[in-house]
Amino acid sequence: MDIAAIIGIIAGIVFMFTSIFLGGGIAGVTLFLDLPSAMITFGGAFASLLIATPLDKVMGSLKTAKLAFKSQDLDPGEVIKNIIDLAFTARKEGLLALEEMANNMDDEFLKKGILLIVDGTDPELVRNILETELAFIEGRHNDHQAFWTTVGALGPAWGMIGTLIGLITMLDNLSDPSTLGPSMSVALVTTLYGSVLANFIADPIASKLKSRSGDEVLLKEVTIEGLLSIQAGENPRIIEEKLKAFLSPSLRESLSGEISDQEGED
Repeated sequence: MDIAAIIGIIAGIVFMFTSIFLGGGIAGVTLFLDLPSAMITFGGAFASLLIATPLDKVMGSLKTAKLAFKSQDLDPGEVIKNIIDLAFTARKEGLLALEEMANNMDDEFLKKGILLIVDGTDPELVRNILETELAFIEGRHNDHQAFWTTVGALGPAWGMIGTLIGLITMLDNLSDPSTLGPSMSVALVTTLYGSVLANFIADPIASKLKSRSGDEVLLKEVTIEGLLSIQAGENPRIIEEKLKAFLSPSLRESLSGEISDQEGED
C-alpha cells in the first residue's frame, strides 16, 4: 500500500471532522450529513459521467482509484540492471541466448522486445512496434486521468446545482422566517460535498495516476533504448552510461559498482 496516500486520506478526514466537531460538537457534525445533498452531488455527477462516457469505461476508470493507494513496484535501477545483464549475455553468447532469459521474465513489455530481437526483426521495426504499444498504454492512462479530472469538474458543478435547488426551496418558504437558516445551511452543504469530491477525491487521484503513468512510460522508454542498443551490439558499458542518466545520483553509483563487478568477471 502507498503509505502517503493512506495517511493523506486519514488526515483529511480527521482534520475535517475535528474542525466541525470543535465548532459545534456532535450536533454540528450532523448538520453536514444530509442525504438529499449527497444524492444531488454524487448521484448527479455519476449521471453526467454516464451520459458522457460509455458504461464499461466508467466502471474501468472507477477501478483505477485503487491504484492511488497501491505502492508502485517500478524500480528503475532494477530495470536497467536487467537490460545490462542481457547485454553481457548477448555479447558472450549471442542474441539467441536471450530467448531463454526472456522466458523467465515477468515484464511482458521487455519480454516482447527481446523476442522481437531474437527473431531478427529489423531495428527500426522493433522500435516502431514497441513505441506503438507504448503509445496505446499512454493513451489508456490518459483516458483514466481525464475521467477523474472530469469528476473533479462535475463535483462542484452539481454542488452548485444542489445549492440552487435549496435556495429555490428556501425562497418559496419566505413566509416562515424560522426556516430560512436551516434551509440555507442545507443548500450550502451540497456545495461543500462538491468541493470535497473534487479536491479531496477526484483531483488527487488524477494527479497520482498522472505521476504513476509518467514513471511507467519513462521506464518503457528506457527499455526500448536499452534493447535497441543490445541489438546494435553496443558495449554494456556504453549502454550503462546511456541508461543511467535516467537514475538519481545514488542509484547511478550503486549501478556502476555492480557493472564494474560484472566486467571484472567477464
